[in-house]
Amino acid sequence: MIFLLAYGLPIAIPTMSYDARVACEIVVRITWVVFAIDYFGRLALSERRWGFVKRHPLDLAVILLPILRPLRLLRLVALVGVLNRVGSHTLRGRVVTYVVGSTALLITCGALAVTDAERGQSGTNIANLGDGFWWAITTMTTVGYGDRYPVTTTGRFVAAALMVAGIALLGVVTATLASWLVERVAEATDDDQAATRVQVEQLTAEVRRLADELAASSAGPGGDRLPR
Repeated sequence: MIFLLAYGLPIAIPTMSYDARVACEIVVRITWVVFAIDYFGRLALSERRWGFVKRHPLDLAVILLPILRPLRLLRLVALVGVLNRVGSHTLRGRVVTYVVGSTALLITCGALAVTDAERGQSGTNIANLGDGFWWAITTMTTVGYGDRYPVTTTGRFVAAALMVAGIALLGVVTATLASWLVERVAEATDDDQAATRVQVEQLTAEVRRLADELAASSAGPGGDRLPR
């Protein structure tokens, strides 16, 4: 989150002083060093180091691809991983936390990256962070009004990544909603079946009681059966 703040402030406030920009850049570089120390520390502690590298390709990309400014946002992949481990103890609660957090993070990162890439370019129509957020929301939801669009190569790469992420998250939301509906229907069916079983048991008990009364009334005093 500190990295996101240091990365985003110069984009959100283009009139920021030179000293403030330098301070933000220093913070960004420090966070890169922290990520690198964390990754190589976990690599050193791993018993199967090559397996660790293969299981964490995005973590390695965070370290090796800090050159292009928008690619620095790959460092926030670690934050998405944290979101996946917190929240409710139920699977659906974790999915909701993950989806909501990831959606907000992707929209913010998309807006920052495209604004950074497009601002000041020839023929651009994304001039400020507000335009960037509007573009990110319409792109991620696959609406695509077309009033805002990237004109640079970097901006188009950001757009492609955001579109793919938007489709993936939409699929997760749809699956979660479907799972919730199926569970509600199953619960309602179980309740109906339980109520039906109770009613059948009550009717069975009532029939037995009536049968016993009929048998008792058919017997004479002392238990002798009355003649017909």
